[in-house]
Amino acid sequence: MVDFSLNTEEREVRDWVRTFVERELVPLEPEVLRRERRGAAGLTGDELRELQLKAKESGFWGVQTPEEYGGMGLSAVMTALLEAELGKTFVPFRFGGAVDNILFYANEEQKQCYLLPTIAGERRSCFAITEPGAGSDAKAIRTSARKDGSDWIINGEKTFITGGNEADFVMVFAVTDPGKGANGGVSCFLVDRDMGWKSEYIDTMGQWGPASLVFQDVRVPETQILGELGGGFALAMQWIGRGRYLLPARAIGSCERLISMAIEHANTRETFGAPIASRQAIQWMIADSGVELEALRWLVLHAAWQVDSGMDSRHAQSIAKLYGGQKANEIVDRVLQIHGGMGYTRELPIERWYRELRLLRIYEGTDEIQRRTIARNLLKGHAKVTGALG
Repeated sequence: MVDFSLNTEEREVRDWVRTFVERELVPLEPEVLRRERRGAAGLTGDELRELQLKAKESGFWGVQTPEEYGGMGLSAVMTALLEAELGKTFVPFRFGGAVDNILFYANEEQKQCYLLPTIAGERRSCFAITEPGAGSDAKAIRTSARKDGSDWIINGEKTFITGGNEADFVMVFAVTDPGKGANGGVSCFLVDRDMGWKSEYIDTMGQWGPASLVFQDVRVPETQILGELGGGFALAMQWIGRGRYLLPARAIGSCERLISMAIEHANTRETFGAPIASRQAIQWMIADSGVELEALRWLVLHAAWQVDSGMDSRHAQSIAKLYGGQKANEIVDRVLQIHGGMGYTRELPIERWYRELRLLRIYEGTDEIQRRTIARNLLKGHAKVTGALG
């Protein structure tokens, strides 16, 4: 028997986040839109921190951070469900206490300096592997680290780095042995901003404001290596694959909200003496969107279930991310079309979601990379078309 129901505790956690979104975040939407229309951030750092602390009062801190470090240690399935609830609003909120998964590979001294303060919300990190000439092909990175006595000197440029403008330290990946390359020649360094790297804001079509990072003769001691010398590429792949299912999980919430808006508009907007909901063209848009949303929901939850079951979930996560990126963009496009000219204005948040969801097809693995991964797994027999049921 397959049981798709949540237990009492899981339902209570999900419902708390749903209430938090409705009471604390949704009321902020008009002001967030006004700020973004004039080029300002939707939330200030202080406002985000205040909301995070308010959630912390109810125990919501470090959703996936292990309990031994003061987090909730929630399962992948529960985290996906929470992301879906947060996705119902475009207010840029995230729970505090989160930390990059690879920081748990830090030694005890590094944990005191980087891991624990980040969990506490006292420090901010960013992950830097993408370069102008190395995006989807992470093995092509050119940023170098040259040994000089007991130090390493880092030179290079990273681009499209999320949180790079706000971070006070970076996990940067550099080539330490050109002869070995990705096979033992890339290392990860923990580099404080005051060690000399600089960041510059990259303007985009959406509200995501990544950074370009420049390293020019940045000197760091050998103690700043995260994990093993030469083990950086394996860490990078673990970071990239840590939770691709969470990106389409948030899109689930966005699509739920968008389709609800479309349904309400279709039932109230009249043309030629009747609601547009009576038109077959509109009905088919609603039907297709509903089917695709339901399929996305189960693809995401199935990938998360595999994570919780200790299975290799990479194939399932690639499927969920590819389908989520494609279908979320199709759904928001239909919703905009149903709203007509009003959907195209900035009076409604639809065009804002239109721009935001477009990013889902690019970051943390483009559609093309996901297709490459899925096809390779099937062609080489690493995955079967019979799926998890065998």
